[in-house]
Amino acid sequence: MPNKKSPIFGGHIILWVLTLFFLWPFYWMVSGSLKNLKVALQIPPEWVPVHPTFHNYTSLVTNNPVFTWFYNSMFISLVATVLVIAASSLSAYALAKIPFMGSKLLFTVMIAAMTIPHTVLFIPLFQLLNDLSLINTKWGVLLPVVGWPFGVFLLKQFMASLPSELVEAAKIDGCGEWQIFRRIILPLAKPGIGVLAIFTFVNTWNDYVWQVIVLNGEKMFTLPVGIKVAQKISELETNYGVAMAGAMLATLPVLIIFLYFQKYFTEGITVGALKG
Repeated sequence: MPNKKSPIFGGHIILWVLTLFFLWPFYWMVSGSLKNLKVALQIPPEWVPVHPTFHNYTSLVTNNPVFTWFYNSMFISLVATVLVIAASSLSAYALAKIPFMGSKLLFTVMIAAMTIPHTVLFIPLFQLLNDLSLINTKWGVLLPVVGWPFGVFLLKQFMASLPSELVEAAKIDGCGEWQIFRRIILPLAKPGIGVLAIFTFVNTWNDYVWQVIVLNGEKMFTLPVGIKVAQKISELETNYGVAMAGAMLATLPVLIIFLYFQKYFTEGITVGALKG
């Protein structure tokens, strides 16, 4: 009699192998942050730290304004997330539930805007921010993120799947558009908003290139930019232990945000399949 559990057992093995494969860079980052520079560079590598040390963390914190960098990153990412959710949810509601002339054309233009590489916009955005005196400011980093076509697309598709009968019933009861949006649409759209919050926070937190272009003062650096400066011993040498410690500090907020919104993220991914 064939063993019916063998395919499931084999699937579990594959999942464990894939899990270890994807967790390996994270482990290497954690272990590397606990090694001094000599051990971090030795060949063959020391897979498990024999003499773990927190010197890299203390050196990073004592020799650099890490808490200022952390505050800058957190402020930019959180404010950008709130503004993106506000702008995207209002736009998505209008496109999904309020029929008006040119809505389809407007949505098509926004979809087309998603195909434009972000790097193409660096020069005009920099010139615009320079004219507004926003270079080397937090607002210069986060404001260009607010008009994110992907956020509108994501929430529009999600809100379009919500029953229109709820909106019609609310209008019959005398509710205005703002009341419908705030009391009906937003609570039902929490899974989609959770997904957008994760994407926006992570995208803004890791937007290293744009932050390097806009920020040029040490006190204004974000954590990714500051860590890049802090890990340099000289122009030709990098302290990889400090780099790993900085990468660990920069990863923790993103990991916490993802774990906090994980429920909404899972619901947002599966809602389309459930509604078929």
